[in-house]
Formats: sequence, structure tokens, C-alpha cells
Amino acid sequence: MRIALALFCCAAAAVAAITAGRAANVALVLAVDVSDSVTADRYILQHDGIARAFETPKLVEAIANAPGGIEVLVLEWSDPDKIAVTVGWTRVANRASAAAFAAAVRATTRTSHGLTAIGAAMRAGAAAFDHMPEPAAHRVIDVSGDGMANFGPSPAQVRDELVSQGITINGLAILTEEPWLAEYYSNNVIGGASSFCLVAENMDSFAEAMLKKLVQEVAGTGPRYAARGRTLSR
Repeated sequence: MRIALALFCCAAAAVAAITAGRAANVALVLAVDVSDSVTADRYILQHDGIARAFETPKLVEAIANAPGGIEVLVLEWSDPDKIAVTVGWTRVANRASAAAFAAAVRATTRTSHGLTAIGAAMRAGAAAFDHMPEPAAHRVIDVSGDGMANFGPSPAQVRDELVSQGITINGLAILTEEPWLAEYYSNNVIGGASSFCLVAENMDSFAEAMLKKLVQEVAGTGPRYAARGRTLSR
């Protein structure tokens, strides 16, 4: 924890010097499934996959090329009353701040188990934008999970509400439990400008899929075919 704090403080100073007076290009909520279907081993693969992505030169380069960098927040979700922010809004603009964010992710622990309330998680992600230090040019909620919603508000209804507010929802469908999940995400979860759903065939390929998705979101590139799974757009 002390190491993560020290890295964060150094990165904050570096970001302040680079981004003073400039809003982030993208505000990104990483909404991570921690429902009962996500075992302890699968949780670690998700957790580590996000951290590793922010340590990868390809993503760091994409962030450095984005005007003002990005603002990013991590939110874990299961039941509607168990949704928790594990890493608050963090400006990432260069290698130092990306490394600090990765360290902050690694310093967190799992917050819950429960049902799969995707709609509630999406609303919580949208609410997080109200607490940003300053507005960003683009707002994106990034939902990753391994199952269809089985509790809470309809994801499709929430998706339509958020798209009408100018928010984009992207997805990462993990096919460990439900082979049809990518189609479900495409029809019920993703929406908004240039929205897409990327597929991870299993938890072992989660880190690769997460990296591809983050680079795509930060760089603003359109949907494309990706290794180990097809990218679906809406």
C-alpha cells in the first residue's frame, strides 16, 4: 500500500504538469463483474489483467497520444447494493501515471459476491461521471462479465437511458459460462457512439482482450476483428 501511494503521488505531480488546464479526452469507467460465477481464480485473472494492461507500452502510447490523457475509475459489481468503487477517478497521461494506476488496482481486494445486476452496474457507472474532477470529451462505461443479468433493472432499458445522455457503453463478454453472451451483450448492453463488444473465450484470454479493448477505446478506433474472438458493434 505504501509503495502504491508513493507511486500515485509521483504520478499525480507528473500529470499535473502535463494536463494543467486541459480536460481528459476520455473518461472511462471499468465495471468489473464480481458475481458468484466469478471464482477466486477468475477474479485474480480479471484484476491482474486490468493492471497489466496499464503496464503495456501499446496502451501507454495510446494514452500519451490522447489530448489530456484519460480519466479512469474501477467499479466492481454484483448485487445492486454491493456495487463498489475500488479505484477512484485517476488521471492517466503517461507511463508514470499508468504505472501508479496499475499499482492502485493491484492494491485492492474483492468487494463482494452476489447476483448479476448489469443494469444497476451501468447506472452506477453513469453516476460516477457526476463526481469527476472536470468533464471529459467522451464518457465510456466498459462492462466486463461472464453472464446475463439475473437481477435488477433491464440492461437494455438502462442502456437506452444512458445513450440518450451521450454515454457510450462497451462490453467485454467472457464466454466461460454462456457461449451466447456476446450476442446478449450486443443486443442488451452496448450502445452509443462507436460502441462495441469484444469477446474473451475464457478467463485466460481476458488480459489480452482487455488490452485490445482499452487501446481501441483510448485511440478511438472503430470495431474490428480481434484475436480469440469477434468484435461486435451496435
